[in-house]
Amino acid sequence: MTRQLITSALPYINGIKHLGNMVGSMLPADVYARYLRQRGHEVLYICATDEHGTPAELAAQEAGLPVAEFCARAHDQQKAVYDGFQLSFDYFGRSSSPQNREITQEIARELHANGFIEERAIRQVYSIADGRFLPDRYIVGTCPHCGYDKARGDQCENCTRVLDPTDLLEPRSAISGSSELEVRETKHLFLLQSKLTDEVESWIAANGDSWPVLASSIARKWLTEGLQDRAITRDLEWGVPVPADVWPELAAEGKVFYVWFDAPIEYIGATKEWADATGGDWRSWWYEADDTVRYTEFMAKDNVPFHTVMFPATILGSRKPWKKVDYVKAFNWLTYYGGKFSTSQKLGIFTDVALELLPADYWRYYLMANAPESDDSSFTWDLFAATVNKDLADTLGNFVNRVLSFSRKRFGDEVPAGAANGEAELALGAQIADLLAEYEAQLDALNFRKAAQALRALWSAGNAYLDVTAPWTAIKTDPEAAARTLRTAINLIHLYAVVSEPFIPAAAKAIRGSFALDGDTRTWVSAEEARELSLVPAGTGFTVPPVLFAKITDEDLAAWTERFGGGQAGA
Repeated sequence: MTRQLITSALPYINGIKHLGNMVGSMLPADVYARYLRQRGHEVLYICATDEHGTPAELAAQEAGLPVAEFCARAHDQQKAVYDGFQLSFDYFGRSSSPQNREITQEIARELHANGFIEERAIRQVYSIADGRFLPDRYIVGTCPHCGYDKARGDQCENCTRVLDPTDLLEPRSAISGSSELEVRETKHLFLLQSKLTDEVESWIAANGDSWPVLASSIARKWLTEGLQDRAITRDLEWGVPVPADVWPELAAEGKVFYVWFDAPIEYIGATKEWADATGGDWRSWWYEADDTVRYTEFMAKDNVPFHTVMFPATILGSRKPWKKVDYVKAFNWLTYYGGKFSTSQKLGIFTDVALELLPADYWRYYLMANAPESDDSSFTWDLFAATVNKDLADTLGNFVNRVLSFSRKRFGDEVPAGAANGEAELALGAQIADLLAEYEAQLDALNFRKAAQALRALWSAGNAYLDVTAPWTAIKTDPEAAARTLRTAINLIHLYAVVSEPFIPAAAKAIRGSFALDGDTRTWVSAEEARELSLVPAGTGFTVPPVLFAKITDEDLAAWTERFGGGQAGA
């Protein structure tokens, strides 16, 4: 079995994330990590909070906290939500860690030694009242295109136009509100991506064809437009400091690295955090590991350029054998009734609130069954309710409940033996083996919507089998045949518990806990075991679990629609 390194795009520190963030990186990565572990692979699933950059400082200022304290609290708050969603990180770190600072500075030194970092003078907005240069996001004003009066110096969130600070009307400092601004000259470090263009192009040519079209097309579009040298330092109080042994003047001025320079390096940094905490070997995952580790990244489409162009350029320019990504799984947007989820404008369903409404498995399954893979997908309450009620409550939950309840009523609290398998059972076993193979194939290919469809088909096969064999009728004339049906169906239930775990881990655990199986350490079901359907021997004790999935009622829908809006974006 292989060593599988998995990372999710780092969730930004300023606030609890919405469902679009969840489905765009962390949740599919968790489903894949769980699946690979069950199949026997050695998996390391790494993520972290992205804690540097202007928004972190602004959010801390708004909260009235020192930025370090704000980030520490926000990290714990986010981690609690991810625990609630049962995300199985091997480590969830922080980009402000000493480990990330050390490795980021090391890579910057290597890039400088190899001639890929250059110090340049640029003209930048300076706030007289604040006594400091202002990064683009620290400048706010009125958008010249749409008139939005809270546009940032890099982009107007209202109309999404990319801006320069000098484009803003009535610009002012986001720190003090002062309009006493002037343009002064200052120095920053630039990553010379233009000098690395050929190497990045060759790397993408050798690897990009295996990626989803969404990821490869975005990467190649950036290459076609030409790689530009990019400033990789900022004037901020919070960030990875420029190393004084290489750039003493800039270090004395308090320059820190740009968040998009140090954030991807935190994948390595967080792995070192994990190693320092557990005694693991972080270098074996990241250094000279091209032939021993398969590395898969998960992210939404807006993160693709940084992961497929800028970060690879950084790694290539270091001239050190750092591990580069093998597969980039990119996602489109999940929208809320066709409109954009927004953390800053609080539009849509946020992950902490979602868990207040329903347990994680409801959201996990819905999001994966409707994952925005080939195109954007829209969250609506009606679709959410239909998915939960049909797939989880009726197809799976009702199957488990009625089989175990009827078997206990007629045959007691042990799995009945019944007659030998007949044609219906042989046909069912062959069908289940085929459906399981399809499910495995889609998960191996990281096609999550199709994997959810295959899982749903597995669940549906059990219901179809019950419809044909009708044990509630057979019990009157042929108790042995009814017992055989129930024995087979109970074995299906155990199979469902095993293979459904990547999508609905809590329900899977509850189902498995219903059986008195000594030493139940099964991690997967082979094709032969699926055909035989004899995972739970006759005579095994069982209990009927509580209701796995409650149906969403019209009253629920009405209350949620009134609370969150529905029918139009942000309603």
